[in-house]
Amino acid sequence: MRESNFDLPGADLAWCPGCGDFKILEALKIALEELDLKPEDVTVVSGIGQAAKTPHFMKCNFLNGLHGRALSHATGVKAANPSLTVLAIGGDGDMYGEGGNHFLHTIRRNPNITNLVYDNMVYGLTKGQASPTSPKGMTTPIQVRGVASDPVNPLALALVQGATFVARAFSGNLDHTVKIMKAAIGHRGYSLVDIFQPCVSFNKINTFKWFKDNTYILEDHDQTDRTAAMELAMRTDYPLGILYCQEGKPTFEDNLGIYGDDTKPLFLKEGSQEALRAIVDSLS
Repeated sequence: MRESNFDLPGADLAWCPGCGDFKILEALKIALEELDLKPEDVTVVSGIGQAAKTPHFMKCNFLNGLHGRALSHATGVKAANPSLTVLAIGGDGDMYGEGGNHFLHTIRRNPNITNLVYDNMVYGLTKGQASPTSPKGMTTPIQVRGVASDPVNPLALALVQGATFVARAFSGNLDHTVKIMKAAIGHRGYSLVDIFQPCVSFNKINTFKWFKDNTYILEDHDQTDRTAAMELAMRTDYPLGILYCQEGKPTFEDNLGIYGDDTKPLFLKEGSQEALRAIVDSLS
């Protein structure tokens, strides 16, 4: 990996050799570095899972919470201190399974956070059972007769819910992933980046080669066309890139009505108790 201000010396990267998470971590550090962000100005929030270990290996603020709850925690962090760059990180099981309800309602609120989902189409921490994005018919140690349900389509779901930035990347294409991450972090509003990555231990179908053979990089696509984005999200040859981007939609923090141009952390503002009540009321 390239040297970065976000390197955490002595961190023991507890992933299997060949796991796609290594390249995603590298891409994230490069993206933050190229955006000239400082570790003290970045907060990474995660839940439970292999992907959720990411902040353990980074030099920055982090909150490692409950399974499926990263988005709600990230929304609270951003609401309390909008000057921070906030990222919510997790796997396809963590974000789309346990965190499915939070995924839906976070999109509706449009907080100014970046949601990176490491999508390997299996549960990698808990020994390989099917995840929400596992292909129908896939056999696992639990689904011995094959997965019976159709997989969740996270990009189409995000578009239907009104997400203002929807993209897909592949861990095997470092430079392209860095480019998408930078655009997502720079976007003002909720940003989803679903990142394909192989689970070398438990998913023997969606391998590195499978992702290379079944994806392609988008070119000459109008990112403001939501209908075209939906058509791309429904494809099974899996386009990589920014499918949709809408600028100018008010964020969750805007709608609180307590900040304006002043991004001073909530605990430093006068009347912080009233401001906190406004946040709580907006979530009900």
